[in-house]
Amino acid sequence: MIGYVTLGTNDREKGARFYDAIFAELGVGRMMENDTFIAWGEPGGGAGIGLTAPFDGQPATVGNGVMVALAAKDEAQVARLHGIALENGGSCEGPPGDRGGGFHAGYFRDPDGNKLNAFVMADWQG
Repeated sequence: MIGYVTLGTNDREKGARFYDAIFAELGVGRMMENDTFIAWGEPGGGAGIGLTAPFDGQPATVGNGVMVALAAKDEAQVARLHGIALENGGSCEGPPGDRGGGFHAGYFRDPDGNKLNAFVMADWQG
């Protein structure tokens, strides 16, 4: 249903290093890029994520209540993704763990402050 999600950045190269590492763990790479925009994913696959400088030329800001959830294969991958995020300039918003109801997630922010999580849900195939 969702084609792609775009997040704003004020430092394309720093953001690119962060997302290159995250998406390498998820088994996908860059599928599109130009001087201001990079998108990760697979053409014809699930929703991609783009990182861009805002079109209006104003600084990128973080949306309060906005979060991108990345489907992981298992709890070990949730932990790896959380660690990769922190190793690549991200910050912790909640360590990996059980959140109840078979939902296991770790929360983090990218270098620009955009909030993401990596999750796995019991009996759910992402």
